[in-house]
Amino acid sequence: MSNEAFKAAMSRLAAGVVLVTAQEPPLDPDDPMAPVGEDVGMTATAFLSVSLDPPLVLVSLRTGARMDDILDEQPLWAVSVLTESQRHIAGRFAMKGRISDRLLFEDIPYVRGEVTGAPLVGGALATLECRTEQRVVAGDHTLVIGRVLGAELPSAEGGPLMYFRGRYRQLG
Repeated sequence: MSNEAFKAAMSRLAAGVVLVTAQEPPLDPDDPMAPVGEDVGMTATAFLSVSLDPPLVLVSLRTGARMDDILDEQPLWAVSVLTESQRHIAGRFAMKGRISDRLLFEDIPYVRGEVTGAPLVGGALATLECRTEQRVVAGDHTLVIGRVLGAELPSAEGGPLMYFRGRYRQLG
């Protein structure tokens, strides 16, 4: 089977769109005065609930991607479930050859998670704060399983942002 045939088949599976975020660990973890690292974000569609008890979720990251490297060092991270009106956020954090993460967050409203310190997008349908429980290498991706430490529902407005046939879509 060709990669193209596999990609075409999988593009027929609609998926919700999330922004996975984390804060880089301090440059010198032994120095309490060391500056904290920068905020990092990545658009993902391979995100799902794994277990209710305990509450676990899974995100699939391309092995060697910046977020994969960050979550290998930083066990605390967050997820914002994007609304159909947040397509610009999804596109911005999915760009190849993009600008620095610091600039990507510049004009996006967010709050810091109380548990993780990671950015949580304002107006998201839901936000989850997580701690990595397990990392599993699967082909050219790493499956990161996280325990959900907190969940909020910041917005009830609008529907979810979806990804289908290579484009962002909305329900209805």
